Amino acid sequence: MFPITIPPLRDRPDDIPALAEYFTRKYAREMDRPVAAIPPDSTRALVSWRWPGNVRELENFIARAVILSSGTTLHAPLAELQDEAVEAAGGTLAEMEREYIIRVLRETGGVVSAAATRLGVPRTTLNAMMRKLGISRQISDLDADQQACNHTH
Repeated sequence: MFPITIPPLRDRPDDIPALAEYFTRKYAREMDRPVAAIPPDSTRALVSWRWPGNVRELENFIARAVILSSGTTLHAPLAELQDEAVEAAGGTLAEMEREYIIRVLRETGGVVSAAATRLGVPRTTLNAMMRKLGISRQISDLDADQQACNHTH
């Protein structure tokens, strides 16, 4: 085995259109959907997003978009990217990181291993980040944490 180190996706925006096309074909085939084309405005939005969750986040986003699409054109939920960008613009890096981790934990039902996979980090790293940022594993606590984050912006 040889470890291969590559820069994060945010530093490789030219790779995003090809990855988006690949994931669109992959999930369209797996889900037996006719989706084959990505509109130019969607491609521009995908390229401009920072992808904090790296390639896994892009892959999950495209998989959701394929599910939401009818017909042959990918209908990506671009508002998700824009809303997150607007919310994140006013906070510190730690606040943005905390909000993102809380959101992913809520989406995965508080399952740390699932959240870690989605975030593209080892479970132990996510646990350390949660301790550092004061994030609880309990869903009820995550709701309170999210409300506190929303009130700080």
